[in-house]
Amino acid sequence: MMLGAYLAYSLIGRFGAGPLGYWGGVLLAALAVGALGVLLERTLLRRLYGAPELLQLIATFGVVLLIKDAALAVWGAEDLLGPRAPGLGGAIAIFGQPVPQYDLLLIVLAPIVLAAMWVALSRTRWGLLVRAATEDREMTAALGVNPSWLFSGVFFVGALLAGLAGALQLPREPANLNMDLTIIADVFVVTVVGGLGSIRGAFVAALIIGIVRALCIGIGDVALFGSVVSFAKLTLVAEFVVMAVVLVARPWGLYGQPPGPSAIAEQRDLQVPPGRRFAIAAALLMAALAAAPLLVDEYALVLGADMLIFALFAVSLHFIMGPGGMASFGHAAYFGLGAYAAALATRSMPMELALIVAPLAAGIGALVFGWFCVRLSGVYLAMLTLAFAQITWATVYQWDALTGGSNGLVGVWPAVWLSSRVAYYWLTLAIAGGAIALLWRVVFAPFGYALRAVRDSPQRAAAIGIDVRAVRWAGFVLAGLAAGLAGSLYAFSKGSISPDSLSIPRSIDALVMVLLGGLQTLFGPVVGAALLAWLQDTLARHTEYWRAMLGAAILVLVLLFPQGIVGALGAAARALRQRGIGKRAAAA
Repeated sequence: MMLGAYLAYSLIGRFGAGPLGYWGGVLLAALAVGALGVLLERTLLRRLYGAPELLQLIATFGVVLLIKDAALAVWGAEDLLGPRAPGLGGAIAIFGQPVPQYDLLLIVLAPIVLAAMWVALSRTRWGLLVRAATEDREMTAALGVNPSWLFSGVFFVGALLAGLAGALQLPREPANLNMDLTIIADVFVVTVVGGLGSIRGAFVAALIIGIVRALCIGIGDVALFGSVVSFAKLTLVAEFVVMAVVLVARPWGLYGQPPGPSAIAEQRDLQVPPGRRFAIAAALLMAALAAAPLLVDEYALVLGADMLIFALFAVSLHFIMGPGGMASFGHAAYFGLGAYAAALATRSMPMELALIVAPLAAGIGALVFGWFCVRLSGVYLAMLTLAFAQITWATVYQWDALTGGSNGLVGVWPAVWLSSRVAYYWLTLAIAGGAIALLWRVVFAPFGYALRAVRDSPQRAAAIGIDVRAVRWAGFVLAGLAAGLAGSLYAFSKGSISPDSLSIPRSIDALVMVLLGGLQTLFGPVVGAALLAWLQDTLARHTEYWRAMLGAAILVLVLLFPQGIVGALGAAARALRQRGIGKRAAAA
C-alpha cells in the first residue's frame, strides 16, 4: 500500500494531473506493485512454503524493513500529498451534510472490487483451481495443474489491490513512511474479524470497523456519572475492541471456519532434559558473562544488559510458543505492564520491592487476558493477544495523569547501591539468568510435559484427566510474569519508559528473536535475542538505512536457517554423529 501511494505520486507528477495522466498513474502504480508481489513470491516466499507460517511472517517483516528504507532513499522522509482527482474536488450534500465527491467514488469502488473478487474466485476456472490448490496442493499438482503459478497469480492480485488502495488514498492522506505498519494492523484485524478465507467476511468486517470509528468521532465527549468520557479517543483501539468482542463470541470470525492444526502444533520437538554437557556449558557461559565487566567498556555493559533482558523476554515468549503451542502477537503487553508497574511502584516503595511487584502486575494482566485467549488457537489466538495488547497500549498512551501519556515516565533509576553500570549489569545477569533457568526447569517438570501434551493432542490430554484450558492458562500467566520481570529490568536500565514498550514492533522483535534462534530448541531464544539486539545496535550506529540492513540480515538468516540458528546447528551436529556412527559400523 505504501509503495502504491509513492509510485502514484511520482507517476502522476510525470504524466500530469489531467484525467488521463492521473488515472493512468494510479493504474500503473497498482500494476507495478502487483509485479513486485510476484517477484517477492517467486524469489523469497516460495522457498518458505514448507516452513512454519510464523517464519513466513518474519520473512515478510524483513521485506517491509527493506522497502521502507528503499522508499526513504528514493522519496525522502517528508510526507508527499498528491493532487486531487480531476473533476472530483467538490462535495455533494447528503442529509444536509457535505460529502466529498472523491469519498463517494471510493464508496462505490469498494463493492465493485468485492463483486469482481467474488466472481473471479467462484465463477471462473482460475478461482476454482486456486481454491483447490489451497485445500490440497499435492492433489492439484497430480491432476496436471501447476500450483506455483496459481499462487503467483494470487500474490499478483493481492499486491495489485494493495497498491491500488495506496494510490487511491493519496488525495486523502500523504504518502509517508509510516503507512505500512499503520495499515497492516488494521488489515490483520479486518481479515480475522471477517474470518480467514472469506472475502465477504473481510468486506463486512471493514464496514463494521469503519462505522464504529465514525460513531466514536461523531459522539465525541459524553458526560457519564459525573465524569467525561471521550469516545473520540477510542478510535485508537476501536477495531481491536471489535475484534476482541467478535473472537470471544465467535472464535473463528464472522464468516470463518475452525482452523486446522497450527504450524506450531504440527512440529513435534525432540527436546530431552538437558544433560551434564548442557549444564557445564551454561555454567561456563554465566561465568564468562559475569567476568565481562573486567574486559569491556561501559557501553558494552549497557548493550550486554539489554541482551540479557531481551533474552528473558524472548524465552518467556518461547515458553508459550514452543512447549505451549500458543503464538502471541501481543507479548509486549506484559513487558510494558511490568515496566510501567516498576516505574509507578518506585514512587512509593524501594526499587528492590518494585522488582517484585512489577512482574505481579504483568501476571495479573496475563491472568485476565489469558482467560479469553486460551479458548482459541492458531492465528485467532495470536490476533486476540494483539487486540488486548493494543487496548493496553492505547490506555497507557492516553492516561496522562498516571502514565505520562505519550511522554512516558522518567527518572526511573535503580537504588544507590546499583547506580554503577557494573553493579546493575551483575544484577540483571543474576535475575535474568535465574528466571531463564527456572523457565527451562519448568519445561521439563510435570507441568511442562502436560503443557506439551495439551499442545500435541488436546483430546488425548483431556481423556487422561488433564484440564486443557487450565494448563494453557497457567502457562500463559507464567510467561506473562517472566515478560513483566524483563520489562521491570528494562525500565531501571534505561531510567525511563514510554508507550513504545507495549507497541506492535516490540512484540514483533520478540517473535523475530524466537524464530531466528529456533522455535524447537531450548537455547535458541537466547541466541536470537543476543543477535537481534547486537544487529539493531550496530547497524543503527553505522548507517542511516539500518532497517534495510536489518531486514536483509533477517532474510538471509531465515533462508539459510529455516529451523533457526541453533536448530540448524543441532541438525548439523546430529548429521555428523550419524555419519560417524555409519562409518564406524562400516569399518566393523
